[in-house]
Amino acid sequence: MPKALSVSAFIIIKKSLNKLEPRSNIHWNIRNRLMAEDNNGNAEGQAAGQQEKPQLQFAVQRIYVKDISFEAPNSPAVFGQPFKPKVGLDIDTSSNKVADDLYEVVIKLTAQVTHAESGTTCFLAEIQQAGLFRISGIEGNQLDHTLGAFCPNVLFPYARECIDNLVNRGGFPPLMLAPVNFEALYLQKKRNEGAEQPESEQQQAPTSH
Repeated sequence: MPKALSVSAFIIIKKSLNKLEPRSNIHWNIRNRLMAEDNNGNAEGQAAGQQEKPQLQFAVQRIYVKDISFEAPNSPAVFGQPFKPKVGLDIDTSSNKVADDLYEVVIKLTAQVTHAESGTTCFLAEIQQAGLFRISGIEGNQLDHTLGAFCPNVLFPYARECIDNLVNRGGFPPLMLAPVNFEALYLQKKRNEGAEQPESEQQQAPTSH
């Protein structure tokens, strides 16, 4: 038979048990510790993701005129009649990669102005306004949109000012061109490219006999 505990031994064991934390407190402490470790892990993962993600950069390096021309084939006779212009404007954009993260974007503006009544050509003005842009941290469709819509919006005020100065030096009033919606032009260009692609694929497809 096991020996009965003495009173003194029972008191010592009871004091030792009183020093232990209640079970609920132990579970609470373990849960808090696991949550803290999980939060630390998430914070470290987010920090690592931010470090790995390339930093977005957009900067205008230089804006310049690439080509310019002005013709007034019917001067000075054209100055003898009231100036009633009929403006035909053609706009085209292009871009190419010059170096790593460096792109050249060009706006080509062609303005052909004729007399609204006689049809006589007053003048023909053309300018290629260019810019160098440093772009990093974006790629794919977002980069294509930046080069095809956003950069031309940056260049257009310079092209419009240059055209007006050129026309004024040719003896005509400035055109004062309205702002151009390059976003709409970009979307229209993409739609046209999408419509042409199936046709070209259909032409290239071999015929079965």
